[in-house]
Amino acid sequence: MADIEDNSQIEPPELDDGEIEVPVGENKPSNKLIRQMMERNYLDYAAYVIKERAIPDVDDGLKPVHRRILWSMHLMDDGKFHKVANIIGQTMQYHPHGDASISDALVVLANKEYFIDRQGNFGNIYTGDKAASPRYIEARLSHLGREVLFNDDLTNFIDTYDGRKKEPVVLPVKIPVLLMLGAEGIAVGMSTTIMPHNFNELLHAQIAELRGEDYQLYPDFQQGGMMDVSEYDHGNGKIKLRAKIDIEGRKLIIREIPALTTSEHLIASIEREVEKNRLKIASINDFTGNKIEIEIVPSRGQDPQKTMQALYAYTNCSISRTLNMLVICDNRPVVMDVPSVIKRNTEKLLEYLRLELENELQKLADEAHRKTLAQIFIENRIYKDIEECTTLEAVSKAVYDGVMKFRELLSRDVSEEDIVMLLAIQIRRISLFDIKKNEQEIAEIHQQIKEVTKQLKNLTEYAISYLQALLDKYGDRFPRRTEIVDGFDKINVRNIALKNVKVGWDRKNGYLGTNVKSDEMIQCNEFDKLLCIERSGEYKIINIPDKIYAGKLYEVRRFDPQTEFGVIYRDKKTGKIYGKRCFIEKFITDKSYRLCPEGCRLEVITVRADAIYEIFVESRKKSESAQLNLKELPVRSPRARGQLLYSQKVLKITWLRYLTEEENSVITPEPEQKSSTSENVQDSENVQDSENVQDSENVQDS
Repeated sequence: MADIEDNSQIEPPELDDGEIEVPVGENKPSNKLIRQMMERNYLDYAAYVIKERAIPDVDDGLKPVHRRILWSMHLMDDGKFHKVANIIGQTMQYHPHGDASISDALVVLANKEYFIDRQGNFGNIYTGDKAASPRYIEARLSHLGREVLFNDDLTNFIDTYDGRKKEPVVLPVKIPVLLMLGAEGIAVGMSTTIMPHNFNELLHAQIAELRGEDYQLYPDFQQGGMMDVSEYDHGNGKIKLRAKIDIEGRKLIIREIPALTTSEHLIASIEREVEKNRLKIASINDFTGNKIEIEIVPSRGQDPQKTMQALYAYTNCSISRTLNMLVICDNRPVVMDVPSVIKRNTEKLLEYLRLELENELQKLADEAHRKTLAQIFIENRIYKDIEECTTLEAVSKAVYDGVMKFRELLSRDVSEEDIVMLLAIQIRRISLFDIKKNEQEIAEIHQQIKEVTKQLKNLTEYAISYLQALLDKYGDRFPRRTEIVDGFDKINVRNIALKNVKVGWDRKNGYLGTNVKSDEMIQCNEFDKLLCIERSGEYKIINIPDKIYAGKLYEVRRFDPQTEFGVIYRDKKTGKIYGKRCFIEKFITDKSYRLCPEGCRLEVITVRADAIYEIFVESRKKSESAQLNLKELPVRSPRARGQLLYSQKVLKITWLRYLTEEENSVITPEPEQKSSTSENVQDSENVQDSENVQDSENVQDS
């Protein structure tokens, strides 16, 4: 084994203020030192992730990796396609995070179809298929990208991560790239979720901003689909997205899916719900290629309309997303909204157009100055003055003195660069110089200067014409694809839920629940409650249990607040028989209530209050019978005493039949008698809310 060096006597170097010094001879730094180190490193890391990786800049709408990709493609641009692997290699000069992150970002950016032309397999945004290897696919800047993203004269640069090259701080983009592309990112302690918008609508919004007019912008997605904007708040708030589903016979055809998902994930979400027995699907066929087409065939006996509602309620056919427009603005993370982004981008557009016009004006003035100088130099044979000069200084002075005699013809003073330019004129050019042609070119340049000056004076109108030209040139390529809806129809999941829960009731042993095996099974859905009734008339409404001991029950059934019960009960003390009809509409889950007063016994309880019973009553001579039509009984609250039917002893109650439709229509029931009660109860809707029953959108959110 090699000897272990003893470094305990080595003196540590002196550290600057702010550096962390670990005491010599101690194996572990103190908590204070660790805290200092963590604070410093955490802040550095947090600032780096926020500014250099996850959050886009509001001015050019790009994260650093996208900016570096586009800048590399700009430097490489020759109008031809380049291997993506080559683009990645060039970008790595600016981006310190490896080829994989660059490749993924380039594919995503290319699939937006704005700034990069593609050649090869770049994956499929509908199915989620991956792109081919970078060595097999090619890309180049699009015409739109060349036109709106770059101007080297207006670009500010900083050193790259290794100091070898320069990279742009931001690109001088002239359109709202942030809102065109959208962005998602998670940084330290913050995140951003920005949805993409439509190219045409964004440019029209900029024109409206320049004119001081109102406008409204909503997201737009390549996948199409439908979007509920009722909770959308100018780039923040919440949006809900749905697939477009057509019903063709018994089949359901999905032709547009919500953004932020793929056909693969959507089908997987359907299959999960089929496994949970929430959906009854016979087959799913995915024919998606360059466009979405998913064929769903419901099982036999299933209503396609209800199946479609269930798809919206339970699967990725309906999703929602909360938005947070967090961006880097003036080197700080700021939450903005769409109008403020449009306003800032439009101000930047005016600034960039002004600078471009000023630069063009300067170039035109310089060109006119050079042509005028050349004409003076040649027409007045000033080049003859340098024949006797023996030094460079003398030559320069002779030329300078010669052209300065015509200073009034020049727009500015003569510089050293002008002298060098004149001395570089070849003799052949002097001999072939066409004065009339040169004067004509100078006149054309002065005309261009007038036009540019006019554009500078009317910068707003010039900006509007610039945007309109972009719309005329590229607008047809980017139609709106997502349909805007101000609120989707609510889906009541109770109405579409399948009765896929089997509740066993062991009447003999008193057990009840989904894990109870019994011949008596109650079919329920996942939102149902159970009505448990004892022979004494006591009842309670409970959630569906796995397995509980419920005791000796007279009746167990699925609770329905619309059910009209027919009730006949006996007073055990007096033997009198009472009857009524009632609805159980108000309750608190798991709380006991009564259908009849204490000391009574239920003889009949039925959900068919249109039944006729035969009642046998004891008499002095023999038993007598009479028919009782439950429909003629009064409607009273569950706790209220029923109508007295018989004071004699009842021997037997037998069901005879149900009323016909004609008989039902003739009977006019007694009005409901309200009974006073101090019970603190809730209606069924409140109870449902308290049980966390969710509507379709909440179910999907989960």
